[in-house]
Amino acid sequence: MGEWDLLSRLLDQVQTHSTVIGKVWLTVLFVFRILVLSTATEKVWGDEQSDFVCNTNQPGCKNVCYDHAFPISHVRFWVLQIISVATPTLVYLGHVLHVIHAERKVRLKIQRQAELDEDAHLFLKKGYKVPKYSHSNGKINLRGSILRSYLLNLVARILLELGFILGQYFLYGFTLQARYVCSMSPCPHKVDCFLSRPTEKSMFIWFMLVVACVSLLLSIVELLHLCVKVAGECIARRQDYTVTPVTPPLLERKAFKNREQRIQDHYNLERQDSRGPGAGMAKGGVGAGLNGVAKGSWTEDNNTGEVHI
Repeated sequence: MGEWDLLSRLLDQVQTHSTVIGKVWLTVLFVFRILVLSTATEKVWGDEQSDFVCNTNQPGCKNVCYDHAFPISHVRFWVLQIISVATPTLVYLGHVLHVIHAERKVRLKIQRQAELDEDAHLFLKKGYKVPKYSHSNGKINLRGSILRSYLLNLVARILLELGFILGQYFLYGFTLQARYVCSMSPCPHKVDCFLSRPTEKSMFIWFMLVVACVSLLLSIVELLHLCVKVAGECIARRQDYTVTPVTPPLLERKAFKNREQRIQDHYNLERQDSRGPGAGMAKGGVGAGLNGVAKGSWTEDNNTGEVHI
């Protein structure tokens, strides 16, 4: 387990900069892959080439048959798989640490300038970038370049995990047979070779395969979760910036109707007056009243920029 300490310490720092699903993935990587591989699997395989027995004494036949049956040891294949799958996460960690270090320096400059000028805004106006990815306690926000780096980490992790699962299937399959028939040169004829503990090894192969599939599923779920979250935030942000058109009140139409109503009311009043004794005077009053109302209407139209004839 000692050779995994460095990788374990590095990946442990990623937990503080990952999502909940990412933390579960790291737990699966630590407990069910690294721990099992370092404690049980290496002891089960042991020196597998010495336990590979063939019923021939032809020099070189056993080595050629073993190399053809197992181009790479299962244990070394899983070690390479774990390191390869963890590499994108380590690259993401390097990016995060770089951003945190850069923004910590900016905070120190702002603090020093604020102490000198007693006004931090004077410093901000000089073109320095305000820290936006990290907090003073070391935590980060998954946004911008950090979010893109994390998404690329997930995509690379998914592709590598899937590639190693397919590679294991094409190299050895998912089960080991007790007898392996070999006809490679320099074997004089078909040679029967026998593996040690094939059933136990097959159980470990299936266990590591299931763990790899669980890790792959967690990575896919985390990628979909982040994509849905980002899409929802973009839609909400777009709705916030959308300006709803407001229908302007029809002031001109209402004013026009009011003027017509006043003219009609005045005309009706004058007609009632014309039926009385002073019809002649009322008739003249009708013309004067209509002219006055029309003149008032024209004045109101000037205020609205329109002239009604």
